[in-house]
Amino acid sequence: MKRHFGGLFCILLILSLTIISWRPANATKQTTNLNNAFSAKVLLEKYINNIYESARLQESGLSFDVFKKAVTGFINLKIANKLPENGSILTVVDFTRSSCEKRMWIVDLINKELVLNTWVAHGQGSGSDLATHFSDNYDSHQSSLGFYLTDDIYFGKHGRSLRLDGLDTGYNSNARARAIVIHAADYVSQREISHQGRLGRSFGCPAVSPKVAETVIQTIKNKTVLFINGNDNNYTSKYLDEDVAANYLSQVPNVTFMANL
Repeated sequence: MKRHFGGLFCILLILSLTIISWRPANATKQTTNLNNAFSAKVLLEKYINNIYESARLQESGLSFDVFKKAVTGFINLKIANKLPENGSILTVVDFTRSSCEKRMWIVDLINKELVLNTWVAHGQGSGSDLATHFSDNYDSHQSSLGFYLTDDIYFGKHGRSLRLDGLDTGYNSNARARAIVIHAADYVSQREISHQGRLGRSFGCPAVSPKVAETVIQTIKNKTVLFINGNDNNYTSKYLDEDVAANYLSQVPNVTFMANL
C-alpha cells in the first residue's frame, strides 16, 4: 500500500511541475507579438519626437499631438503608394487655433526642418476667428478636415493656385469638385488682423498671404501631404492607423538610429 501511495505521489508531483512549467505555444506567440507591437509603437513615438524637436516645432506653436497625427497619416499614405518615393514634405494646418496665429506649418521630414510657418484662412461658414464647423458639402463655404494630396498648379480667378484632392471620404473627398485649392488672398495679412481682430475668410479654401503664396505653392506642389486638423470629435481616417505606421517604420533601415539621435 505504501509502495502504491509513493508511486501515486511521484506521478502527481511530476504532473504538477509539468503544468506549472508548461506554457501554450499560442500564449508565447501572443506575448511576443504584443512585445513587438509595443516596441514598434515606442519607435514611432521616438521617430516623430526626434523630428518635432529637431525642427523646433513646439517653439513655432505646433502641438505634438497634431504633428503626430499628420506624420502617422504621411506614413500610411507612403505605405499606400500615394506619395513619390523620395517625398518628404508635410504640411499641417491646425484650425483649433485662432486665425490670428500662424497655423500652417510646412515641414521637411527627411531634413527635419521647418520650411515655413504662416497664416492660413478658413471658410466663412466655419466660424469667425475660430473655425468650429466643418463640412464637405457644396456651397457650405466651410473648411474640410483631413488628409489631402496636392496636385498641379493652374491659373484661376485668384491667380496662381494649387489643386487639392481630399482623401477622407465624407470629410474632404469633394474638394476637387468644390474647387478647394490653395491660393493667395489679400485678406490673409497682419493688416487684416489689426483691422478686424481676425483674418478674412474664404469659401472653404486654405488661402494664404500673397507674400508667401508662391513659396507655399512651389514647395508643396505635386503629390505632397496636407493635413487639416480641427475640433471635430466625429472625424476619423483610415490613415491615422498607428499600428500600421509603427510596423512599417520598424522595418525601415536606419529608422532606429534616427529615432535615437
